[in-house]
Amino acid sequence: MANILQPAEIVEIGIEKEKKRRDFYALAADHFKDDDDLAKLFARLRDWEDEHIKKFQEIRDHVSKAQYAESYPGETEGYMQALIDSELYDEATPEAFATKVKSPADALDMGIRFEKDAILFFNGLSRFVDDKGKEICGTLIEEEQQHMLYLFNKKKEL
Repeated sequence: MANILQPAEIVEIGIEKEKKRRDFYALAADHFKDDDDLAKLFARLRDWEDEHIKKFQEIRDHVSKAQYAESYPGETEGYMQALIDSELYDEATPEAFATKVKSPADALDMGIRFEKDAILFFNGLSRFVDDKGKEICGTLIEEEQQHMLYLFNKKKEL
């Protein structure tokens, strides 16, 4: 018997990931408060992640009630574990931040990794949601690409 995946469960995981990204950017904004440009960049990213949380909640509210059957046992679980299990999110705690982020470049690199992870997650999520959810995922992917570009360009300026 195939396992059944509830799209709303994936969306909830996405909301938690957005919260961790938001918290990381808040830590970075505070950590680099003496560098006005970096503090503003990380504060802006924190605020954008808050907006993404609202969009994810919209996806959750519009997600189809349909259930998705796997083509083979463990397919969905394996796929989603690959998307959600990431040591990256272990680094979003204040303790890990303090030990891993020693320079602006470290914070920017971590932010770039978070944005790449978000793009992969939203792309994977779009397979399991209705048309409205797909549209929102597409918008979120575009926004995460912009965030990644902001971070990349800031890193080039350093």
